[in-house]
Amino acid sequence: MNARALAGLVAGDFRDRVRRPVYAVTLLAAIGLGYLAVPSVDSTWVIMDVGGDRGIYNSAYVGAVTSLAGALWLTFGGFYVVRGAIARDGTSRVGQILAATPLRTSGYLFAKFLSNLLVLASMTGVLAVTALVMQLARGEDRSVDVIALVEPFVLLSLPVMALIAAAAILFETVPPLRAGFGNVVWFVLALVISIGGQSGSAPFGGLGVHQVARSMSAASESRHPRSDGSGFSLGLTQVAKPLGTFLWDGFDPSGGFVLGRVALVLLACAVALLPALWFGRFDPARAAGPLPRATTRAKAKAERAADGGSAASAADPFGTATGSEQAQAAPWSTAPGELPRTRPTRAGAFGRLLAGEVRILLQGVSPWWWAVAGVLTAAGFALPMGAVTGMLLPGVWLWPVLIWSRLGSQRVENGLEVLLGAYPAARRRLLAEWASGLVLTAVTGAAPLARMLVAGDGPGVACWFGGVLFIPSLAMSLGVLARTHRVFQAIYLPIWYVLVNNVAALDFMGAVRVHGEPAGPSPLLTVALSAAMLAVVFLVGAARRNVKG
Repeated sequence: MNARALAGLVAGDFRDRVRRPVYAVTLLAAIGLGYLAVPSVDSTWVIMDVGGDRGIYNSAYVGAVTSLAGALWLTFGGFYVVRGAIARDGTSRVGQILAATPLRTSGYLFAKFLSNLLVLASMTGVLAVTALVMQLARGEDRSVDVIALVEPFVLLSLPVMALIAAAAILFETVPPLRAGFGNVVWFVLALVISIGGQSGSAPFGGLGVHQVARSMSAASESRHPRSDGSGFSLGLTQVAKPLGTFLWDGFDPSGGFVLGRVALVLLACAVALLPALWFGRFDPARAAGPLPRATTRAKAKAERAADGGSAASAADPFGTATGSEQAQAAPWSTAPGELPRTRPTRAGAFGRLLAGEVRILLQGVSPWWWAVAGVLTAAGFALPMGAVTGMLLPGVWLWPVLIWSRLGSQRVENGLEVLLGAYPAARRRLLAEWASGLVLTAVTGAAPLARMLVAGDGPGVACWFGGVLFIPSLAMSLGVLARTHRVFQAIYLPIWYVLVNNVAALDFMGAVRVHGEPAGPSPLLTVALSAAMLAVVFLVGAARRNVKG
C-alpha cells in the first residue's frame, strides 16, 4: 500500500470520526477539564497541589498541568471515542470492499492506528489551545512561551495517546474484548495506568508525572522550605485554603526520558500491528474465526429484511446493545418505500410497550449475570447495615452498567432507527425505554431499599429513589445524544469510582455517609437533574423527527 493511499484512508476515517457526537461530547469534557486545571487564584478546588503550592500561571506551568490532566482524562474517555472503527467497517460493508483490494492487513491496521492517534492528538491540541486561553484569562503572567506551553503535550500526552490508540485496535480484534466487557476491562487497566504511571519506576516514564513533580517540588521548596514532608497530588481535590505560588519555568527532560517516550510510541506501533497475526480483515477465506459480531449481525438483519420479517439479534453475555426485538413492540407494515404510521391503540398500550422494552433491554443477558445479581441481592439481606449502604449499594448499581448503556442507543446501533420512526407515539416509546432502565435499577437495588425501610432510614430511602431516577436518565440522555453505548460507560464508571472513594459531591445514591446520614447532594437536586436529562431526551428526539420529516 503506497503512502498516498494510506494517507487517504487515514484522512477519510479521521473525518468520519470527528463528525460523530461522541467526539464532540468527549471534546467538550476535555475543554472543561482544561478549565478546571487552571482554577481561579482563590479557588479551593485544584487539579495539582505541590505541597500546598501551585506554580504561577505562566506558559510552562499551565501547559504541564493541563497536559497531565488531559492525559489522565483521555486515558479513560479517549479509548471509548476511538474504539469501534473496525466494527463500523464491518457493519457498513466497507470492510468487505477493502477485503477485495490488495490492501494488506498490516496496512489496514496501521491506518486505523494512525486515524485513532489523529483523533486523540486533535483533542490534545484543543487542550493546548485551552491552556493558552486559560493562561491569558487568569492573567498572572500573560507572556506566552509557545515552546514551554507545547512541550508537555508532545512529551507527556502524545506518547500516552499513541498507546491508547493501539490498545483500541487490539481490543477490537480480540473476540472477548470487542464488546462491553472490553470497555470494563479497559476501565480497570486505565486505573492501573493512571495510578502506576505516576510512579518514578513506571516503564518508559509512565505518564511523566514523576519527572514534572520532582521539578516542581524542587522549585516550591526553594521558595517555601517545608519540613512536614508535604507531597504532590494530581487530581481534582479540595484544599482548606487557596494554594500559595512559586515560579516554575518548566522541566529539562533527560535524554533517557526522551528515549523512553520514543520507545513508548514504537511499542504502541507494535501493539497496533500485532493483530495482523490473526485478524482476517473481513475476508472469510483468511479469517481465523468468525467475522466480527457487528458484521454477522448486519448480515442477519439484511437477510431478515429481505424475508420481510422483523429484525432480531442476539446479545452477547456481557451486554452489548442489541434492541432488535423492538420491532415486536409495535407491528406495522414493512412494505417497500416510506413506512406508514399506524394508529396507536390506547387500552393497555403503555403497559405492553414497557414490558416489551424490559424484555428488549434484558435480551441475551447470561444466566451467570443473573446468578451474580442474585448473590448480591442475598448479600443485601445478610450484611451489616453500614456495609449495605456504603459498599453493597454501589456494587449492585455497578453490575448492570453494560445493560444500562443500551438505553437510547440500541435502535441506532442495530439499524432500527428508520423502522421505529414509523411508531405513532414516539414520546411514549422513549418514555417506555427509559422506564425499562428504571425497572432494572429498582430491581437490582431492591435489597438495600428493603434494609433502609426496615431501619427507618428516611434520608437514605430518598437518596435511593433519586439514584433510581438518575441512572436511567443519564444513560438515556447520553445514548440519545451520542448515539452510542460507549459514552455512558465512559462517564458512569469514573463517577462511580469517585463516589466509592467518598467524594460526596458526586454521591447520587446516598452511599457516602457522615454520622450515618447521606452527605451527598439533596435528593431533590438529583431528581431535578434527572428530569432535566429526561427533557433533553424528548427534545432531541423531537428535533430529529422534525429534521427527518
